[in-house]
Amino acid sequence: MRRTNLIRNIPCTYEGCKKLFTTISGRRRHERSGHRKDRFLLRLHTSRQKPNSDHDSSDPESDNDRDYEDPFLPLEQHSEGDFDEDFDEDFDERRPSEEEVVTIHPIINGRPCDKHGIYIPDPNTPPPPWEERDPEDFSPFDSCASFKLADLLFRKVQMSEGNITELMQIWAEWAQNIDLDVDPPFADAKDMYAKIDSNQLGHIPWQSFSVSYDGEPGDEAPWKSKTFDVWFRDPRKVLIAQLGNRDFAGEMDFSPKIVREKTSKVRRYQHFMSGAWAWRQADILAENPSNHGTCFCPIILGSDKTTVSVATGQNDYYPLYMSNGLIHNNVRRAHRNGVTLIAFLAIARTAMGYSHSEEFRRFRREIFHESLQVILSSLKPGMTTPEVLLYADGHYRRTIYGIGPYIADYPEQVLLCCIVQGWCPKCTAHSKNLDGGGGRRTEALTEKYMNKFCGDVLWKEYGIVDGAIPFTDDFPRADIYELIAPDILHQLVKGTFKDHLVTWVEQYIKSENSPADADETLADIDRRIAAVPLFPSLRRFYEGRRFKQWTGDDSKALMKVYLACIYGHVPPQMVRAIAAFLEFCYLVRREILDDRDIDKLDTFLLKFHTEREIFREAGIRADGFCLPRQHSMVHYRDQITEYGAPNGLCTSITESKHIKAVKQPWRRSNRYNAISQMLITNQRLDKLATTLVELRVSGMLNSPTLNIDPPVPVKEDKGDDNDSDEIDGDVIAEVQLARRQLPQIPRKILALALHLNLPQLPKLIAQFVFERDHPEVPTELIPIEQLPLFNGKIFLYPSAIAVHRAPSDLSGLYCMRYKRIRSISSWRDGPERRDCVYVMHDPNLAGFGGLHIAQVEAFLRVVPRCRHQFPRLYPCALVSWFKKVNDSPCPDTGMWVVERELTERGSKVMSVIHLDTILRGAHLIGIGGSNCIPEIQCTDSLNAFKTFFVNKYIDYHAHEIAF
Repeated sequence: MRRTNLIRNIPCTYEGCKKLFTTISGRRRHERSGHRKDRFLLRLHTSRQKPNSDHDSSDPESDNDRDYEDPFLPLEQHSEGDFDEDFDEDFDERRPSEEEVVTIHPIINGRPCDKHGIYIPDPNTPPPPWEERDPEDFSPFDSCASFKLADLLFRKVQMSEGNITELMQIWAEWAQNIDLDVDPPFADAKDMYAKIDSNQLGHIPWQSFSVSYDGEPGDEAPWKSKTFDVWFRDPRKVLIAQLGNRDFAGEMDFSPKIVREKTSKVRRYQHFMSGAWAWRQADILAENPSNHGTCFCPIILGSDKTTVSVATGQNDYYPLYMSNGLIHNNVRRAHRNGVTLIAFLAIARTAMGYSHSEEFRRFRREIFHESLQVILSSLKPGMTTPEVLLYADGHYRRTIYGIGPYIADYPEQVLLCCIVQGWCPKCTAHSKNLDGGGGRRTEALTEKYMNKFCGDVLWKEYGIVDGAIPFTDDFPRADIYELIAPDILHQLVKGTFKDHLVTWVEQYIKSENSPADADETLADIDRRIAAVPLFPSLRRFYEGRRFKQWTGDDSKALMKVYLACIYGHVPPQMVRAIAAFLEFCYLVRREILDDRDIDKLDTFLLKFHTEREIFREAGIRADGFCLPRQHSMVHYRDQITEYGAPNGLCTSITESKHIKAVKQPWRRSNRYNAISQMLITNQRLDKLATTLVELRVSGMLNSPTLNIDPPVPVKEDKGDDNDSDEIDGDVIAEVQLARRQLPQIPRKILALALHLNLPQLPKLIAQFVFERDHPEVPTELIPIEQLPLFNGKIFLYPSAIAVHRAPSDLSGLYCMRYKRIRSISSWRDGPERRDCVYVMHDPNLAGFGGLHIAQVEAFLRVVPRCRHQFPRLYPCALVSWFKKVNDSPCPDTGMWVVERELTERGSKVMSVIHLDTILRGAHLIGIGGSNCIPEIQCTDSLNAFKTFFVNKYIDYHAHEIAF
């Protein structure tokens, strides 16, 4: 029988949730999984659980086969190898700490005003209500359904024009066959495109201008007669749209600010406006009384060439992006239209015989800078005269613009700063001695040198290209050398780590060994990398690190495991050099840094510079370390204090934008004159996204199917599983069992012990339950054989969810993130998987000193047989313990070393612990030492080694707790 297509008209019962459902059971499933965090937080805030607290008051004895579970936890499939459902939620910033003191600029403070620019007397006055939209007005679309369909086909599915037309024809044919006098929402693809194009929301048309050589013809170089097109959108209109995007309400700073800890007064740096640069710019603006009360809005730019195909022909483009410094870092990093494509810059090409001429290089440099001046010219008046703008919170503010940081990799920085390749864009240190010290590079100093020295001296002694003027020279208060942003991706991850350190280690191994021995050592490192245990979101290297094309994600994944895998094959000093670099890299990536963290950066940088001398001594870097990307590390201290946390200004932001703004639109084109089609595609995407926000905040889109951005396609190699994601919540840490226990598993204690081949399980359960029911009795004084045998039921679970605060990782509201911890007999129809965990030991001790490491042998829920005998339920875990080898971390790697704790007979020391004592999942890497290891599967790794490193580099949260 044909299923009836029901309309979504059953609302969610949770306040604030606007999702609709077709059936009551669908709503119930949504509330059990989608609102698990609401019920989770409610329970935590009303009665914080203790290890012996009551986890549920219902009686499972009413149904022996019933799933006894917390209904708000994520769904765990019955099959042990199934994936879990992914969450599709934007991450958000943490709640402002009550221990912070925020001081905003006293003059340039973003005071609300009316639309005429008259300041409102009381700054706390609520904003006027937004103009209400007719609830039936979905123009230019006929209805909400037609808009949803257009959004689905064009933005989410990205269906081709031919398929859209065919779909509409099938729709019309279906209606005709059942005598239904209803036309499809659109006649064909062209009709749908016309509706999108006629939409005025988000309408910022593309413009163009042409550039060409205007000097003396001279020779017959073909590029001198060519015209190069530049396509752009008015950046002023784009900025107005960004600042007024109601989706960003509550995620913007309207004034430079100083954030300090309440007690220690130590300054903190997080979002862009918390840095010193914005405050200093505000001081300059405050000198003009007409600027008092204005909102200073820095313009953040980024550009980078990108390739859309490996095929022949024109397959590279030069996008220019724009954001602003008012939105928070998390908004800029997310796929939420906080970064907008504003131009495609010209790429000047010529015949091979002319491409390396000085004249052609000068021409390319000039068209780049002059193009930026033309594109940004509409913002220039607003850099000296405030303009009244409507913001996302509903208030008007007098706004004054300014050129802010520029996001670029090193080749782009060289072009921006008009310097010679190999020189630093931030300082005047000589290219042959970059770390030898130098003053700050400024436009005023550059102009002084140009007036004093000839071109050859400027090039060789100061790294300055004579006669080249940066685009910032045309804008007030802008100095390009000051505005070059830090770039974690290319300077640290791809540059210093992958291109330098990994390469140098391989060169060292080859230089110190015969070819055969070197190959064996490198192969062993690959085996170690491939053998590291599974962990959520950890990308697998099935053949080690040997593959042809590296990506940023590959480099980041290798950073997590590389140090432990080379230990024993290279000198300790080399290990210490890489460890110092990793400490620097992980610390600088944190969401929030303070002055104490910056002092630590100096310590790690000094240690790195000291220990890396091993590469010079070994002859690998006999000519020294004059490497601009590695040298950039010395400038991170100043750039953090200037611009806040560096993860808000990184080329990873613009590179991720390439996919949506360049590569996908190119793939949707017919490849002929693709740029014009790409412009139209981007314009339509912006219109749909703007309309979606407008309708949603107006309460006209009560649909669970619409999000601001389509989900990013999952890369096959991104990680081993989908066991990690961001969620919303506000707790420090919590671990909960999966929703469903494993089916067809014995529930009596003796039968379960036999099934798991754990004869000690009954005694361990008895000891655990006795400790919970009699906390005042020291169980070590009672022989375990004398404890009453537990005769209730035990449910076996395949996994648990660990929720913890992780502000430096991609995380949910209040910086919460979850990771799934697994303990199953067969992972993906293969060997067993038993993950490791951090167990809380002493909260008064800092770092790993207050933690233990254990491997989860089973996740259990102990259920009483008689409620009067055992009045409580216990979610728990059967674990085998590891113990610390030393009282301090390894002096070379900086990681703690653990080994299995064994009994006198050589068996694992096990115990049952309450789930509340587990902090989160842990990652261990076996220590191979100087010997080569055999082929080991990652699932066997925890049983194949004697000692293990506690891998604090597996993610940023682990780095913050396992020191």
